[in-house]
Amino acid sequence: MSDDGQRYPLLDRLYQDFLNHENAAAFVKEVSNRYTLGALARLARCGQRVSRRAAVFAIGMLGDYQDNAVLGRALRDSDRAVRLLADNGIRSLWFRCGNARQRKELQLLSRLNNNLRYDEVLRRSTELIESAPWIPEGWNQRGVALFHLKRFDESADDCHQTLEINPYHFGAAVGMGHCYLEMNDPAGALECFRRALRLNPGLEGVRAQVEYLERSL
Repeated sequence: MSDDGQRYPLLDRLYQDFLNHENAAAFVKEVSNRYTLGALARLARCGQRVSRRAAVFAIGMLGDYQDNAVLGRALRDSDRAVRLLADNGIRSLWFRCGNARQRKELQLLSRLNNNLRYDEVLRRSTELIESAPWIPEGWNQRGVALFHLKRFDESADDCHQTLEINPYHFGAAVGMGHCYLEMNDPAGALECFRRALRLNPGLEGVRAQVEYLERSL
């Protein structure tokens, strides 16, 4: 793979081909053969508009948690399409942390939460946290389960820990805000929702919540 600046227009063409044909596998194959993740990160930060879109999309497909900060910064890009691609991509990166077994466990925890199996999530996520406390999504998934079990104080603590490890985790900031609302602390909730918006200005539902709380307080 090459970092050559002459590759930049090629990335734009590959991205346009993807938009025309919607063949993600072909896009990933071509980009991975020609670009390092380091080169894509530089394009995501400094490229022209289409190049930034292509680079952010590619990182979301090819990257892992080590690229979290790249997409975290892209959430505040001047281009709306870049921001939307970063939002989608970074959520995937959060589950690509740790070894293969740990990544599989994170995916399982998410599915269990979606299936309302909160007690099982609580048990499994605690085991994951004890063995790998540096994986932020383990804390976040446990926080989700605790929230639905109405253990709001503990859930807020897990959201806080998620953000301590992953300062770009706007989802944890939103979750912590909902915990504070449940604990009748609207001022604390407002602070959390504002933090989420600073991380990801595209969270329109959160923006509406901020405006409501600002009028109410």
